[in-house]
Amino acid sequence: MPGIDECLLEAMLLPGARGAAVVDWTSGLALGTVGDPPGQDHETAAAETAELARMAAEYPTFAPEDTADTAKGPTVEDVILTNRSGYHLLRFVETTFDSCVFLHLWLDREEGNLALARIRLGSIAERLVLG
Repeated sequence: MPGIDECLLEAMLLPGARGAAVVDWTSGLALGTVGDPPGQDHETAAAETAELARMAAEYPTFAPEDTADTAKGPTVEDVILTNRSGYHLLRFVETTFDSCVFLHLWLDREEGNLALARIRLGSIAERLVLG
């Protein structure tokens, strides 16, 4: 089972990957980073993406209609934000303990494949071991 560094390096193998991070969305701290940070600062990028993750995970608007599911963690799987030059993909990581962690992948818009990145990041998130 891969740890944070291995998962981030695997994410960087995706076409168009510019940077990746594992972020705790309650504190806004980056637990690991690799590549170029959006805005040239990993810690600022982590704090800002954590705000977006918190909003998606905690607002009832984004919860599934069937709220009978008692699974731990956020009900949102991922968040995709696009801009003129790139894609930002935030994938929530389910853990065995009460954790609020997500993977953030930043892709170049011209070189990246958003569908492939979403599938692969989901696979990476399932195998990620925190600890």
